[in-house]
Amino acid sequence: MQVQPKQNPLVRSDFFPDHRSERPLIEGTVARNQLHEDTYLYTGKIAGNFGDYMPFPLTKEVLERGRQRYDIYCSPCHSLVGDGKGFVPSRGFSRLPPSYHTPRLQKAPLGYLFDVISNGYGNMPDYRSQIPAEDRWKIVAYVRALQLSQNATKADVPAGQAIPSEPPRFVSPLGSGATLPEIEPASVSSGTEGEHP
Repeated sequence: MQVQPKQNPLVRSDFFPDHRSERPLIEGTVARNQLHEDTYLYTGKIAGNFGDYMPFPLTKEVLERGRQRYDIYCSPCHSLVGDGKGFVPSRGFSRLPPSYHTPRLQKAPLGYLFDVISNGYGNMPDYRSQIPAEDRWKIVAYVRALQLSQNATKADVPAGQAIPSEPPRFVSPLGSGATLPEIEPASVSSGTEGEHP
């Protein structure tokens, strides 16, 4: 039992007529987790062209998940605001990553952003194996939200909301270092304009 016949990967085999130990997939079968019927979801392309829509509904939860994944995988290079001035490039990259806020990337279709995350571009590696396709789309949605947030106009602000928005008022402006500053409850901070407690 200690010595058993086996085939090492990609070695000659006298058992099969083609002498290959590696066998092709059986026709008509699909490996587990490799059934990609929705080609747009997995490629970002329609008939070879980049699409410009999300493959699933956009919700607050989708954007929140996109923000979380962006903060983990993208912000070290692209920064938290997407301007390309993250920590990693500051340590010696010859070229900074592009800012998401350039006109070229603001006009780029969503499928293009998905493709770059999936397959990499320039110095950026591909993230296909690290990030599932659905999460890559959620990152794309968050990148688009970042672009909109950095280039918003007065017309984008809901009626009745002050421009700029009122800064939060703090009970304690300093945290302990391990905690964040404590913000006043909305009922306390909604006093007369100009009054501070």
